[in-house]
Amino acid sequence: MGERFDGSSATDDTKATRTLTTTFRTLGVHPQICDALERAGIVTPFAIQEMTLSVALGGTDLIGQARTGTGKTLAFGIPVLQRSLAATDPGYDALPAGKPQALVVAPTRELALQVSNDLKLAGADRGIRVLTVYGGVGYEPQLEALESGVDVVVGTPGRLLDLANRKALDLSHVRSLVLDEADEMLDLGFLPDVERLLSKTPSTRQTMLFSATMPSAIVALARVHMRTPMNIRAESSYENATVPLTAQFIYQAHDLDKPEIIARILQADNADKVIVFTRTKRQAQRVADDLEVRGFAASALHGDMQQAARERALTKFRENKLRVLVATDVAARGIDVAGVSHVINHNCPEDDKTYVHRIGRTGRAGATGVAVTFVDWADVTRWKVINKTLSLPFEEPVETYSTSPHLYTDMGIPEGTKGRLVPEPPREPKPRTDRDRDRGGDRGGRSEGGDRSGRSRSRTRTRSTSTDDAAVPTHAAPAEGAAPASAEGEGGEGGPTRSRNRRRRRRSGGSGGEGNATTTESAPATATEA
Repeated sequence: MGERFDGSSATDDTKATRTLTTTFRTLGVHPQICDALERAGIVTPFAIQEMTLSVALGGTDLIGQARTGTGKTLAFGIPVLQRSLAATDPGYDALPAGKPQALVVAPTRELALQVSNDLKLAGADRGIRVLTVYGGVGYEPQLEALESGVDVVVGTPGRLLDLANRKALDLSHVRSLVLDEADEMLDLGFLPDVERLLSKTPSTRQTMLFSATMPSAIVALARVHMRTPMNIRAESSYENATVPLTAQFIYQAHDLDKPEIIARILQADNADKVIVFTRTKRQAQRVADDLEVRGFAASALHGDMQQAARERALTKFRENKLRVLVATDVAARGIDVAGVSHVINHNCPEDDKTYVHRIGRTGRAGATGVAVTFVDWADVTRWKVINKTLSLPFEEPVETYSTSPHLYTDMGIPEGTKGRLVPEPPREPKPRTDRDRDRGGDRGGRSEGGDRSGRSRSRTRTRSTSTDDAAVPTHAAPAEGAAPASAEGEGGEGGPTRSRNRRRRRRSGGSGGEGNATTTESAPATATEA
């Protein structure tokens, strides 16, 4: 979205003055679109918007690259809305009734919803009908909307291709096509679906591709499906991919201490809304549950949740009913929420692109923000690669604990802050199971009368053997007329029992030893019978 001053890398007074005096109206944007934006407080463009609009409004293909949080949505959204014919425009009646005039492809549901909301805001006075389609919800509402007619369709590749194959979505009249966050679609494996969608659109369309990073595979896609595109880049180099108004802190922390550190950061003086990014869905749910137990209004956001639950969590977060959102990378793209003061990486990101997009959820639209990254001992090498790629000054993460003085200083945490807003609930005693009773009773536990149950006393006593018995082997046959000594008898009261290892050692002896054993074996048995 736009703002009152430029968030680009301009540093001199000339560029700042030019940005302050440039408005959407002076760039040739339709008056109805300008009116809708001004009601939302958006008057002047960002660098990527200013550089893009003059080219895109003329129908030229383009590749736009800018760091996340600098307004790429309106950079392509305004041309899409302006080049689409509204019901009051001349020539609208000549169009096929209800067929989409523009298509916007986004990698995630959250991003598709965000783009759709921005287009609806900017195109409210134009009367442009915008439809959002994505998986995880029923087909019926989307099919009904397509049947009644739409002007702009925003969706994820899978559901768009599914509707197109069903002949419910006709893309043969699309005049403008946008690929938003194309590098993310590459990472998620959506490029084959994107190419199938492109093949269903007219070759005369205008194609706009936007992303924060530009891998070689995306460049190859652009060369195949775009007509002499113009490259627009709002930054001088990729090293400036992170938002400069975001303060970054890298801490080497122990996994068991991370919940306590997060809880204390949430109580910092400047902490408002906070997004915590985790590596796995299970971890996101666990961290969110732990923060709730500590008294913080938190919710998880991950792929195992139903789409309705994910939308409710995002809505509550935007409406300040939730203060903490614990999300996986599926939500890193598309979360554009005002007032996010902190982003916390619970784990070291996989690569530099993930790091850029995660911390880009704060410090948006010219605001300041704080990004905290926890690095495990096993991920130090991974972080050094990210640090070197982005030319950051944090090669050696600082070893940090929840009680470290520099944590309080860096985050502005008041002295004496603890990691809980509510007292810790009392721990209920763990109920004893049958297995526990077996362990306690049969193996040394006492019965009601005070005697030990389970193992017999005779067996317990046979664990220690006297030195006199040490030389007496026990593996020979009993003497004639003597009762055979069973395992019970040998382990009985007064009867020594030899361990298996001892018996094996005695077997290595000669036959004379066996004869002696036969002579002495009957004595313990007789004593037991007595």
